[in-house]
Amino acid sequence: MADPSWGPVAQRPAGAPKRGSVRWFRRVVGAFAILVALCVVVGAGAVGYGYSTTKLPNPNKDFETATTFVYWGDGKSELGDFAIQNRQPLDFDEMPDTIKQAVVAAENRTFWTDRGVSLRGMARSAYVIARGGSLQGGSTITQQYIKILYLNSEQTVSRKYRELFLAYKLSQQKSKEEILQGYLNTIYFGHGAYGIQAASQAYFKVDAKKLTVPQAAVLASVINNPTAFDPDEKDNRPRLLDRYRYVIGSMAETGDITPSQAAKYSKGLPKFPKVSVNERYGGPNGFLLKMVEQELTTAGFSSSDIQGGGLRVTTTFHEDDQEAAIKAAEDTSEQAAKASGEKESGLHAAVASVDVSSGEVLALYGGPDYVENSRNWATTARPTASTFKAFTLAAGLENGFSLRSDFEGNTWRIPGDPTPVRNEYSQNYGYRVNLVEATAKSINTAFVDLIRQLPDGKDKTLAIAEKAGAPKSRGWDAAERNIPIGTPEVSPLNQASAYATFANGGVHVAPHVVKEVKDAEGNVLYKADPKTDRAVSSDVADDVTFALSNVVETGTGRAASSLGRPVAGKTGTNGVEDGNGDNIVNSSWFVGYTHQISTAVMYVAGKSGSASLDPYRRPGDSTFFGATYPLQTWVGYMKSATDGQDVEKFDPPAYVNSYAQPTYTPPAPPQPDQPPTPVQPPSPPGPPGPPSATAQPSTTPSNRPTPGGTVTPRR
Repeated sequence: MADPSWGPVAQRPAGAPKRGSVRWFRRVVGAFAILVALCVVVGAGAVGYGYSTTKLPNPNKDFETATTFVYWGDGKSELGDFAIQNRQPLDFDEMPDTIKQAVVAAENRTFWTDRGVSLRGMARSAYVIARGGSLQGGSTITQQYIKILYLNSEQTVSRKYRELFLAYKLSQQKSKEEILQGYLNTIYFGHGAYGIQAASQAYFKVDAKKLTVPQAAVLASVINNPTAFDPDEKDNRPRLLDRYRYVIGSMAETGDITPSQAAKYSKGLPKFPKVSVNERYGGPNGFLLKMVEQELTTAGFSSSDIQGGGLRVTTTFHEDDQEAAIKAAEDTSEQAAKASGEKESGLHAAVASVDVSSGEVLALYGGPDYVENSRNWATTARPTASTFKAFTLAAGLENGFSLRSDFEGNTWRIPGDPTPVRNEYSQNYGYRVNLVEATAKSINTAFVDLIRQLPDGKDKTLAIAEKAGAPKSRGWDAAERNIPIGTPEVSPLNQASAYATFANGGVHVAPHVVKEVKDAEGNVLYKADPKTDRAVSSDVADDVTFALSNVVETGTGRAASSLGRPVAGKTGTNGVEDGNGDNIVNSSWFVGYTHQISTAVMYVAGKSGSASLDPYRRPGDSTFFGATYPLQTWVGYMKSATDGQDVEKFDPPAYVNSYAQPTYTPPAPPQPDQPPTPVQPPSPPGPPGPPSATAQPSTTPSNRPTPGGTVTPRR
């Protein structure tokens, strides 16, 4: 909100100071003191000289056509663009009072009486800058209009200084009506709409002259941040509602609406009719463009910069890899639908692939068409099933256990818990199984035994997962026994990133989709500098990779070995009880990596992604296993993504917390797509016994297995 320190412009309200008064003199002196402070900061000349030499420049010609272009990772091939400006200018008299009142109430209540600048806001900016802080706002409607039409959005003091003088000059040369008209015809409202007429059509499918008070309040709200307040994104609705209520309240305070009207309108947002989205977001690559837009916003670019600032954005996406991800996901989904006789639209595949060392997102498949369904399944968290076992494994290795540690392979009971801990189909693997075999065969009983023997096992597992790159979501408060089985929810993108941490020697690199941003003249405005954190030691990372490699070599993920290079990964099939008491699969995974690329594939079903996948299972299979269509999709993508890359071996296992480095001889693998037969693993060679009593807790469960019915956990 601006401060009316420079007195009235058109009609002086009763009681306003006259120019010759002491009060006016003090205001002018204060104003010039602030300007001098600004000049000192930037090293500019005298204020009077700055004002006298400041002239209104020609309007930005580029602003009319400043399309932002988005490129693939090579920086040459075009992925898409953002908003060629959609503007339909209106005369001031054609604009409804509702939008004029709403925008003034929201952005600059003193607009009709100020001199075009907010000295209080500018003083605050000068103070913060002088203290070494970042540039603050304090812009009136006139200043915003100046910045958009004549200047640019660079966050520098010199630009603010010039904006100040231009705003004051503009307020002398143009009437308030002309300034507000220009502003409302120029400002960006989101949805590719510049100006109030285009915005009215884009949000409500009406001409501006028909805007109601609630509709005008919404448009006045989104001006503040069109990306954060976009009502099409459901997560934005609470933020938009708060801003909308502020605008309604401001309109009541300025007398534009009555308190009773404000109370009525504040009950909720107006209805938003379905409006066709610009076709630039059509198809699976529309998800990529929306992710780029969101990341640019997070990096500090305004919506005006992104949608009409003429930026040149180089993404991390590889065009060939993206085509491979689309083909693998859509071909497999079509195959599953045809084989099962179910509708393909009810089955949702998600693929997310990241570069291990840089965190760059190489490819992402979030759905077939952003316009038809804007939910991005690759960034939607769903139960991770047994792919979460990797984090329990890492937690155990970080806290005294080793790959040689033995755990319960048979059905058993937790004291005080009537539900037995079981494996898939109640399969028993023997009294003692080490962590290599337990990981390779996804033995639930062993991992529940591990997390219970590990002091604060649940907390340690979740902490490792978060440090590795899997942010906390739903299901993380589940019972301890359900954590390694995969109740915690993670998105495919975050799961791919977390597994990349193990491939990267235990160091997590934050995933990102924007590599570099330049302006139209080629000046670099932004370069990605992703955050890195050590999640686990390099030795633990190597041991986790070795165990996950055995999943591919001898366990549930053997089909991944067809890649012809070292691969580490994990299958996951999440089983839950539906409302009828039946056991269903509602998410199915394969997450795996080479030395260079980590990729996660997830399948879910139904509108919310929580329906049963079993109707789509492969003919002859009992359920929708992670080792079937998810692994098939993963292999189809990775064969293309790794083509031409060097075949790099993983570092050998360190066998942390072990006296020796034994050679592990796995049992004979079960037949493909059949449940494993019970086997008794051989005792690994090497000195018997743990390094210490505290480092190697007893692996003997308190209770032995007892018969009883229960929901069968999935692998």
